[in-house]
Parts: sequence; structure tokens; C-alpha cells
Amino acid sequence: MCSLFGLIDFNNALTAKKKNKILNTLATVCECRGTDATGIAYNLGGKLKIYKRPVPAHKLDICVPDSVKTIMGHTRMTTQGDAKHNQNNHPFSGYADGKHFAFAHNGIIWNDLELRITEKLPITDIETDSYIAVQLIEKENALDFNSLKSMAEKVKGSFVFTVLDSDNSIWFVKGDNPLSIFYYDGFLIYASTTEILNRSIKHLKLGKPKKVHVPSEGDILHISSSGQIESGFFTPDFSGFFNSYNLYNFGMCYSTNSYDELISVASSMGISPDEIMALMDYGCERDEIEELLYDPSLLHEIAAELLYAY
Repeated sequence: MCSLFGLIDFNNALTAKKKNKILNTLATVCECRGTDATGIAYNLGGKLKIYKRPVPAHKLDICVPDSVKTIMGHTRMTTQGDAKHNQNNHPFSGYADGKHFAFAHNGIIWNDLELRITEKLPITDIETDSYIAVQLIEKENALDFNSLKSMAEKVKGSFVFTVLDSDNSIWFVKGDNPLSIFYYDGFLIYASTTEILNRSIKHLKLGKPKKVHVPSEGDILHISSSGQIESGFFTPDFSGFFNSYNLYNFGMCYSTNSYDELISVASSMGISPDEIMALMDYGCERDEIEELLYDPSLLHEIAAELLYAY
């Protein structure tokens, strides 16, 4: 569980002091969903800037220049990829169609290792499952509704994605995790939950928003630096969430309260302990490994690549 947050100052309605107060307040309130790392991304002078550290938000002094209109942020609760290695923290940098973008994710992607094989994506020093989505966008070499739809329909898991492009727009890709956007005169703020925004605006004394938007699952939103909104849609795939049910129906129901039990079940299917250990060492959660048991040949292939690489 992590949190997304940020703002777009459409009409230069906010001073630098006000923007930074809003951002620091949002980030600190977002600590309820993650304290392992905090990061922000923005554009300045035509270049993408990403500032992130493996610290809780209240220890990160967010300070953006007055000319910055759009800021995208993230507070992290680690699921895969040690937060002490800063490359594993959000936002991530990506590159498509000759332009840089920043990417942040709230949720868990279960099939990142599978996608790395099937989409022929390179192994990097970034261990976080979220980074596979960046690589899928880069493979499309475009940042638009089509590339985001393609990416969102390939990943399996829980997610909301935010993407900051070089034009100071933010793209929102809404899976089954929460997202809320509050609109005020001349600017908007957003966070992973309405409760976080309500707590933040109470502290900031912003008053009641003019509009509250809670996107629906499957929505893709593009909100420009001037406040123009475009909408698209993707079809969510829930198949990654029925592991226990399917394993039960196939006579494979078991309790994996420990990895010893998982290794035992995998061994009965011809999968060696070394292969399971390779997946675990890479950072795979139990649910991810259980999903791979549906396709032992793919699991063998992924484990072989990991054993070779490391």
C-alpha cells in the first residue's frame, strides 16, 4: 500500500510558498499509506527532475521553484525492491518518443517476471515490480492513450498509475486502487484517497473544493497544465486475483503460511527449491510465485534467467 499525491497549478494561482506547503502537507498525510520512501517529479527548464529518498515524507523537505506548475508525488510502503536502494523508489524515469516522463504506482503488479519474458524486456538494477509498466510504455515508444491502454491491459495486479509528461500534464490510469481529485479555482490537488485530501485541506484551510472527481476503474485521464481534461478507457483484467480459488478447483489447494510449504508443493510439480529460492531472492511475493505455478514451463524459464543473471 502506497500513496500518490500531487498538484497542477493551472492559472499560476499559487505562490511557491503555497505550493510547497500544500505538497509537504499532502506528503505527510500520505504517510498513513507508506513511510519507506518519498519522492516527487516535476519539469524545470525543459528537463525532468526527480527527487526521492528512502525516508518518510515528514523528513523530506519538498521545495519546488516558483515556475513549476505540475508536481507528481509518491509515498512508498515496500513490497518488492529494498527502499534503501534509491533506484527502487518512485517516481521512476522513462523515455518514449524522444521525451522523458516520470511514473509512479500505487499497488502491486503480480506478473512482472512473466512480462519480462514474454515482452522480451531487459533486466535492470531496479527490482520494483512497478518498473515493468515503465518498460512497457517505453517499448511502445509513445506516451498516449493507446500506449497506456496497452500497458494497463497487460499488467495483472492492483494499481493506479500516474505519469508526468514533458508538457506538464499528468496521466491517471485508474485500476482497482483508490484515487481522488479535488478542484479549486485555478488548481487541483490529488491523492490516493478522499480521506487524505480531506485531512490535508483541513490542515491547509483550503475550504471546500469546487469539484470532487473520483475516477472509475478502467478510466484513463489526461489533465493538461492548463486544466483541460481528456478521457480514455482500458479493460481491467482480474484474472490474477483468483489464485487460491483456481488452485482449489484443480485439486491443488494448500496453505502456504511459510515458504517451506510453497517449496514443498512446487517440488511435487517438478520445480526445484533452487528455482523457488531464485524467485524469492529476486523479491517475488508468495502470491506471485503461486500464480507462476499455473505455467511451470514459464516458471522454469524465468528462474533460469534469474539464476543466470545473478
